[in-house]
Amino acid sequence: MASSLTKDSPRLPAGPGKTFFGHPRGLATLFMTEMWERFSFYGMRALLTLYLLSGGPDASKGLQPGGLGMDLATTTAVYSVYLSMVYLLALPGGWLGDRVWGPRRTVTIAACTIMTGHLVLALPGAGTFFGGLALVALGSGLLKANISTMVGHLYDGPDDPRRDGGFTVFYLGINTGAFFAPLVIGTVGEMYDWHLGFALAAAGMGIGLLVFLLGTRHLSPRSGVVPTPLSREERATWLRRGSGWLLVAAVFYGTVGLSGHFTLNWAMVPLTLAGIVIPAGVLIRIKRDKELTAAEQTRVSGYLWFFVAAAVFWMIYDQGGSTVQAFGTTKAAGRLFGLAFPSSWYQSLNPVFIMALAPVVAWLWLRLNRAGREPGTVVKFAAGLFVVGVSFFFFLIPLAMSGGGTPVSPMWLVGVYLIQTVGELCVSPVGLSVTTKMAPVKYASQMMGVWFLAVTAGDSVTGMLSIAGVDLSRTGVVALEAVLAVAAGFAVFMYRGKVRGLMGDIR
Repeated sequence: MASSLTKDSPRLPAGPGKTFFGHPRGLATLFMTEMWERFSFYGMRALLTLYLLSGGPDASKGLQPGGLGMDLATTTAVYSVYLSMVYLLALPGGWLGDRVWGPRRTVTIAACTIMTGHLVLALPGAGTFFGGLALVALGSGLLKANISTMVGHLYDGPDDPRRDGGFTVFYLGINTGAFFAPLVIGTVGEMYDWHLGFALAAAGMGIGLLVFLLGTRHLSPRSGVVPTPLSREERATWLRRGSGWLLVAAVFYGTVGLSGHFTLNWAMVPLTLAGIVIPAGVLIRIKRDKELTAAEQTRVSGYLWFFVAAAVFWMIYDQGGSTVQAFGTTKAAGRLFGLAFPSSWYQSLNPVFIMALAPVVAWLWLRLNRAGREPGTVVKFAAGLFVVGVSFFFFLIPLAMSGGGTPVSPMWLVGVYLIQTVGELCVSPVGLSVTTKMAPVKYASQMMGVWFLAVTAGDSVTGMLSIAGVDLSRTGVVALEAVLAVAAGFAVFMYRGKVRGLMGDIR
């Protein structure tokens, strides 16, 4: 989480024309684009688990019909694979922005792809649903890295005193969209019509695309430039390789489909394996790069600790939209303080907690820093892992209480999401920061994509467990995951001296 500017900040550079809260006007364009994109993304995500469960054996009696009727294990697998692909595709999305289209054109293509995906989701039928889900994942991956890059382009280099404040404002747009999405899209989709909810997600992305196209004149000219364009020979090589792999996939899946043996697992198993193998392969390739200096090699070794620990964190945290959401739908009361509410509203808790707690956490670190007692990066990371483990230990209480069939209070779920948000604020901003600090010079841009691969790896493990038939909502499994996270946090803390040594002068 970037910190905002204070009155003690250095003097701001003067800019021509109107500004957006003291920042370049282009920030307003990117703020609104990201807000509406997150509105569409989190609105659809709030419906995803419920829609997949609807009509199936694990759906609550009060959930409207018309969904895909999957059991909880398959639902969790689909949800986890989808999220893992979103973050996996951020890596080629950044590459396309750097080498082929440039950030501005890539974001335009991404927004169109996302909107089309939501429109396809709005059509009835399982076949169209998975096609739409794939398009949303592809578009989100394309957009994720490039729109943040364009925010950076608005400022005069990394030393511009407005830069951190600009990213703080941008981050507010993300959470504003994420907060309102379940309240609007979730309510319409869950209470009235699933496909109308998906159509509203498409409308949200359409508004974001329109805002972006109308406001491109306020963006930096650098955003329209391809930084390192492919040569003609490189382009031909990539086209040849891509066409070859596409042909192999088409022949393989065509054969499986025509033989009558195709099931959903034929698609999900390769994707979950890719979500584990590709992150491992990327890290091994970077670690073995002989062009890295000895200091960079050492820092990459230290970064592996953060990467593996982050994968464990996201494996548990992202179940807030699957395992925990399903529990809230089927086992928690649908009323609080006498007011009924859709279960999709649970997905608004995390963004509102982030907006409320992020300034508090930032103030706490600053206060401890002034007293010379601020914990280091490794300790913060260990604390985040410990806290997310505690959230699942806390989750065990409502799980046990629901055993008799009596709905539990929604406040138990509020507690789970609150604890997880505290853990996120210890891990997510710290992980982003340490990634930029420890990145080798050669991989300065690509390492942010590597950080996103930790999310891919964690969600892929969840998907693989679900495909294997593991019931992630069982008390024993939840307890085991909680122990794993706490143990990972304890290991990072116990070996903090070794990790700090590998980090060199990075703190």
